Formats: sequence, C-alpha cells, structure tokens
Amino acid sequence: LIPGDGIGPELMLHVKEVFRHACVPVDFEEVRVGSEAPEADVQNAITAIRRNGVALKGNIETNHNLPPNHKSRNNLIRTSLDLYANVIHCQSLPGVETRHRDIDILIVRENTEGEYSSLEHESVAGVVESLKIITAGRSRRIAHYAFGLARAAARRSVTAVHKANIMKLGDGLFLQCCQEVAAEYPEITFRSMIVDNTTMQLVSRPQQFDVMVMPNLYGNIVNNVCAGLVGGPGLVPGANYGHDYAVFETATRNTGKSIANRNIANPTATLLAACMMLDHLRLHSHASSIRQAVLASLD
Repeated sequence: LIPGDGIGPELMLHVKEVFRHACVPVDFEEVRVGSEAPEADVQNAITAIRRNGVALKGNIETNHNLPPNHKSRNNLIRTSLDLYANVIHCQSLPGVETRHRDIDILIVRENTEGEYSSLEHESVAGVVESLKIITAGRSRRIAHYAFGLARAAARRSVTAVHKANIMKLGDGLFLQCCQEVAAEYPEITFRSMIVDNTTMQLVSRPQQFDVMVMPNLYGNIVNNVCAGLVGGPGLVPGANYGHDYAVFETATRNTGKSIANRNIANPTATLLAACMMLDHLRLHSHASSIRQAVLASLD
C-alpha cells in the first residue's frame, strides 16, 4: 500500500475500513513515498511490490521545481517494474448525471516509452530537444495486450489512436505494429483514428468506442477526457499491468492536493481500483460485493 500525496492517505483509510468490514483476506504492507522522497525510499517501495506482486497506490505529486534529471516517482515505479499496460474501464455509472449515457470503453495505454522516456536536453540556450521513443517490440506488446483483452472481454472492436499523418516514423511504426497484430485476431474489428479526431469523437459520440489502444501521451489525454465524460476523476479506477507485477490506482492519477483533509474527496475511484486488485488476486466474491455496494451508494 503506497498512500501517496494529497488525498491519497485519507482514501486509503477508506479502503482499509471497507476491507475490514468485508473481511477481505488481505494484509497491507504500507510504504511511504512522496514527491521528494530519496531514491532509497522509492527503491524500498519497488522492492515491496516485487515481494508482494501487487500494490494499491495513491498518486505521488511531481515537483516541477526539481532538476530535469529528477524522474517522476510515479514513472520510476512503472518503468522499474515494466508495468507496460495502463488500463482504465470508463463506463457510465448509476446515479451520476452526465451528458452521455451507455459509455463502456476499455482504454489501453502504453506505459513505458513515448514522450515519457524522460530523455530531453537543451542543445543550445533556448533550444530544447525532447525525445519521443517508439519501438516495434513495445508497440507490438501493447497491441497484443489490447487485442487479448478485447478477446477475453468479448469485445467487438479495437481502435488504435495515433498521429501518423504528422509523425510518420514514430506513430507510423506504432500504427504499423497495431495493424500487424490485428491480423492475428480476425474476429475483432480493427480501425485507426488520428488523436485529434479521437478527442472530438469521444465528446460527440463516445458509444462508438469499445477498446482503444494508444501510445503513452495520448493515453494520458484520452484517459482524462473519458473520466470527464462519466463524471470526473473521483469515479474512474485504473491499473498498471506487467508480466510479473500489477499496481492499481485512480485512472487520472491526480493527487487532489487542494481538497486534501477536508473530507470531500470522492473515494469511488480508489475503492473500485481496490476491487480491480481483488479480481487480480482472484478474490472475486469480495471484489463483487464491494463493487456492488459502491455502485448502489451512487444510485
């Protein structure tokens, strides 16, 4: 359990209380990591996740005043554990008034490269180069994950989101890999969509989307757009999966610092993320009972 910053610690208290009342057979090993935590604290958290296999995590604030070589603690945890697939389930919830209804989208975001590679430098004064890394291996890996998820969840289509019309090599490679992987799943409809059109389509007719797969930065943007569509950041859970480990958190990764310790933070996303963790641990009955109670409280 990594409480994180902002509203994270108080939301984790809700999770522990609900788990206690629901008699969930999970013991938490709590590890404190903040935005300015030394490398040793982050490594302790990574070691704890390797030992336990899973973690429930609050977001760790990124301090923008630190030097450029200071890597985000959130990103460091994800890359160190190779948590390559960020998955959120964006769906309409009972009792939550929104413009659009019947939204049910699985969003798969590549979590380890792209613009989040933390490779940038100032070549001359006033000129900054920031590297976007796209590799065939990781693009195919995330495409396979998205199509495998679609098949397992009996979904009908996968949409690859890209900007290959402008970034012909980087996003072109990502799109090519998705097209190649799509050929291995003939029962699933594949389509591609440019990222700017995607955002317009999401706010106009979100029901057209089923499973979506995209590089890192686009995933960050689309996740936040979709969270807004169904009611806001306090409602949507997320997960980060690798071959060996999984870390569960809220979908939009907000610290909620401005509302911390005021007893107004919405615990729904964190509780639903905890349910995703229980499903991952094959504690399906506990996950189902808590999820049903959360949704009933919204209705």
